[in-house]
Amino acid sequence: MTTNSYDSGRLNLPFVGISTFGKSPYLADWDNIDADVAILGAPFDFGTQWRAGARFGPRGIREASTLFSFGHGGAYDHEDDVTYLPADKVRIVDLGDADIVHTDTQQSHANIAYGVEKILAAGALPVVLGGDHSVNIPCINAFEKDCTVNGPIHLVQFDAHLDFVDERHGVRYGHGNPMRRAAEKPYVTGLTQLGIRNVSSTAKDGYEAARSMGSNILSVRQIRALGVSAVLEQIPVGVRYYITIDIDGFDPSIAPGTGTPSHGGFIYYEVLELLAGLCKRGTVVGVDLVEVAPDYDHSGTTTTLAAQVLMNLIGRIMHEKQT
Repeated sequence: MTTNSYDSGRLNLPFVGISTFGKSPYLADWDNIDADVAILGAPFDFGTQWRAGARFGPRGIREASTLFSFGHGGAYDHEDDVTYLPADKVRIVDLGDADIVHTDTQQSHANIAYGVEKILAAGALPVVLGGDHSVNIPCINAFEKDCTVNGPIHLVQFDAHLDFVDERHGVRYGHGNPMRRAAEKPYVTGLTQLGIRNVSSTAKDGYEAARSMGSNILSVRQIRALGVSAVLEQIPVGVRYYITIDIDGFDPSIAPGTGTPSHGGFIYYEVLELLAGLCKRGTVVGVDLVEVAPDYDHSGTTTTLAAQVLMNLIGRIMHEKQT
């Protein structure tokens, strides 16, 4: 007699079923978010100036993340001697995607901001899957009310590019503008821009403007020369951090699936150690990861990297919050 596996409960293995982030429960009702972490997709890439395709990033990251669906026991890290993301202590839900209206940047950005506002109002950590880097603009906009109550944020960016263009050809809300738009907010007290390198679309006066508006800019080579601990010492301690990760901050040898790859980027553990240090140094209150473009990611390396970075970051944020 054949035993039906359903008799003992669903296995829910990574390669079956619907691809939510880490196979977490899907929640369609944004007015009833009861979780520690809420995932929101922002499949928007109208702000891209060269190779489009990041609109497919949220779907690709979700699919890759099913590899890291740890189950009720969480994930034990023998190096840290910590079990991250145990299901009985960390509740993650996936809200699906914000509505994107084709060619309408203003409305699409407003819909993304609405989702982040709902997450913050529920007391959960917003984790936004981009989309191009312009989606950071509505994410930061969404923090206005939260910051009025809970205090300002310091923005930490991992990226190959400065993204500090004020306006170009009339464009103010593209993927070259988000850090400039963030720096203009009174509740953003400063920026730490990590990984910036090589030939850039931002002119010298853009770097000068960034520094004058409270930004500390470090390239990958400068970070390696200083070391992780010294870099962390340059970031304000005991404050609220919003972390934005552009996947092109990583070297294209491990992250080819992006619209604007730039050689000389981070390797995995450099970023993980910086993220882990930030979680210990202050409170991470929001995250986005952007510019994953699966069409250029033929081996799935980039989507897997993005999912793994997010899983590790969420795990460390929640561990520090609960200890």
